Amino acid sequence: MNFFECLGLFVFLYYIIYAVLIIVFDCDLRLAFAEKFGLPISSLKDKVIWITGASSGIGKHLAYHCAKNGSKVVVSARRENELQEVKRKCLELGASEDSILVLPMDMLDINSHQNKLDTVVKKYGRLDILVNNAGRSQRASWEETDLEVDRQLFELNVFSIVALSRIAVRYFKKTSKGHIAVTSSTAGLIPVPFSGSYTGSKHALHGYFGSLQTELPENIDVTLFCPGPTFTDFLQESFTENAGEKFGMAVRPDDRRMTGERCGELFAIALANKLDTTWASIFPISPLTYLTLYFPNLRYLIFKMLGTRGLMKLRDSKNKTK
Repeated sequence: MNFFECLGLFVFLYYIIYAVLIIVFDCDLRLAFAEKFGLPISSLKDKVIWITGASSGIGKHLAYHCAKNGSKVVVSARRENELQEVKRKCLELGASEDSILVLPMDMLDINSHQNKLDTVVKKYGRLDILVNNAGRSQRASWEETDLEVDRQLFELNVFSIVALSRIAVRYFKKTSKGHIAVTSSTAGLIPVPFSGSYTGSKHALHGYFGSLQTELPENIDVTLFCPGPTFTDFLQESFTENAGEKFGMAVRPDDRRMTGERCGELFAIALANKLDTTWASIFPISPLTYLTLYFPNLRYLIFKMLGTRGLMKLRDSKNKTK
């Protein structure tokens, strides 16, 4: 076998192995590598981590993993009673009373953001990581969506996060270190049907925080974490096409989704290893994300073949689409 035959065989095997890995793993390969060989979640011990949207879903599971590994965790959301339940669970996992701060907060109250940050710093002396996890999804037809829904969704999913992050970045620049994390979505990488406003908001986050990644000094990190379909109560709280209306449908137990616990674990690993942009999802969303990013022309072809109903089935992780 000559040199070029060996090279061709090597390239062929590389792509075969690569294809197998992206099908097998429930996250992108950088995150999978970090889980196996990178820094463990325990490296976040004693870090002061402020998590918004921490009363449910991915946020609360991230809080559990951080608390279990010795972080000082600040949990924020509007519903204080649910935050207290998150704190109780953190204490059960071994966290100390003083290491968990319940900080009720309405992200839409922009004028309160500075005061909330000051409260965190006063309590623990510093802030190491801000995790922007607050947000809502959407189920609605693109052309039927009231423009007020777009405004409300962007206020919560984008502008409130940008406002809080700007305050945090100014603080981190003064302390010469820090870490901003944002819960985006695979919808921020792959356009999905009947979630136009939500998809637009997640793409906007990538624009804002991708730009921030290019501006910040090396000692301040930005992580965009993009979960795919996950077992949370997000559907019940989702926007529809009408302002003030909630979708109100629960996730079915037989849907093909990642568990909230696993998603929180992968998020914590991404934080520990300061990954810039990463995603977590079970098959087939993860390989489809690779196609979207690296082979867009092939993605267009696959989307045409699947059609709207097929894409809805993927989006909602259903075994069948009505």
